[in-house]
Amino acid sequence: MRLIAAFKLFKGLVLLAVGIGALKLLHKDVAFEVEHWADMFRVDPNNRYIHHFLAKVSNLNPKKLRELSVGTFFYSAMLLTEGTGLLLGKRWAEYFTVIATSSFIPLEIYEIARRVDAARIVLLLINIAIVIYLVLELYRDREHR
Repeated sequence: MRLIAAFKLFKGLVLLAVGIGALKLLHKDVAFEVEHWADMFRVDPNNRYIHHFLAKVSNLNPKKLRELSVGTFFYSAMLLTEGTGLLLGKRWAEYFTVIATSSFIPLEIYEIARRVDAARIVLLLINIAIVIYLVLELYRDREHR
């Protein structure tokens, strides 16, 4: 249970950082900022993934950045709530995590159908394992009462 809580808290904190980063990029040249960070971290400028990423972020306007940050903050808050509740051993958090995690499985399957990617498959398998584990825990706990 603590591992699931840590996983949820980690994802929530990463998304919180992404949301803050998106807000900081408002009213700035996004492509320039990304290039600057790539230079700071000594990322190969001829890397095709960097070029693809730059092409994507250069299309971000302030409205899209705001939408991205709002969605990111919402999902981050949900993950942080799940993780905190699980860490504190709250029963409602187990139900909340089952519902929230299982609600994303169809979307993850759709995304994999659009483009097969190892990271997407791993994330799907982790989320399925979390749902199965929590459902079994809820069932076992119910039998003990």
